[in-house]
Amino acid sequence: MPSGILVIDKPAGWTSMDVCAKIRGILHERRVGHGGTLDPMATGVLPVFVGQATKAVEFAEQSDKEYIAGLKLGVVTNTQDTSGEVLEERPVQAGRERLEAALARFRGEILQVPPMYSAIKINGQRLYELARRGREVERPARPVTIKSLELLDEQGEDLYTMRVRCSKGTYIRTLCHDIGQDLGCGGAMCSLRRAMAAGFTLADAVTIEDVQARGEALLRPVDSLFAQYPALTVRSPGQEKRVRCGNPVTLPGTADGTYRVYGQAGDFLCLSRARGGALTAVKNFF
Repeated sequence: MPSGILVIDKPAGWTSMDVCAKIRGILHERRVGHGGTLDPMATGVLPVFVGQATKAVEFAEQSDKEYIAGLKLGVVTNTQDTSGEVLEERPVQAGRERLEAALARFRGEILQVPPMYSAIKINGQRLYELARRGREVERPARPVTIKSLELLDEQGEDLYTMRVRCSKGTYIRTLCHDIGQDLGCGGAMCSLRRAMAAGFTLADAVTIEDVQARGEALLRPVDSLFAQYPALTVRSPGQEKRVRCGNPVTLPGTADGTYRVYGQAGDFLCLSRARGGALTAVKNFF
């Protein structure tokens, strides 16, 4: 059965679930999930988990993301991007210098009110379903972290490109909207390309057409998701048996921290945490 990670360069116009459905059909594997939703208009890095690797989806969803976003000033839409209905058009008095100053106010931990056109549930209903029926409900602001926010260039009149590195749960559409509100002229996202997710970059990404042509050969091993952690190999068959049975293993002298744990034959067993010389599994992958 196929198992592993595909780093897809999502095409515009596809939902993240469209990509998963296509991968299911190509690889003939029903267990397929993705590591962080991209809006249909967005392109770029979408980690897709296949087979046994779907156990790792939760770790990808928690990771930081990086985006290249287009910001159009002077317009406000109902979706906070330029695919939506235009609600207001305002004159733009702010130039590059004022925009740079505004960006500084959005770095670090900030509060975001999720957009109505989002998949968040309020009282059991998804916000976008309510929005499509013309309803708007109160949404509590949520803390997110903008780890870096850089103005890259000016592409045209009142049209800019930004690089954003942010925490899980950040809406780039809302960031563009809020920057426009701060400047007093309104703003909307006009393009979005995800450059990094779960530690994978555009250099790692392949297209749907690549997967159709090469199939399982493009699957990355699940432990590639955890490359930032040091590797640790069990020291005896007895220790490996304990790990496979879900029991802690005593490893004197092992520094506290998170490890990729491998069996004696080199197969990836689990992600584990060491504390006080005892190694306990966080998630098993055998």
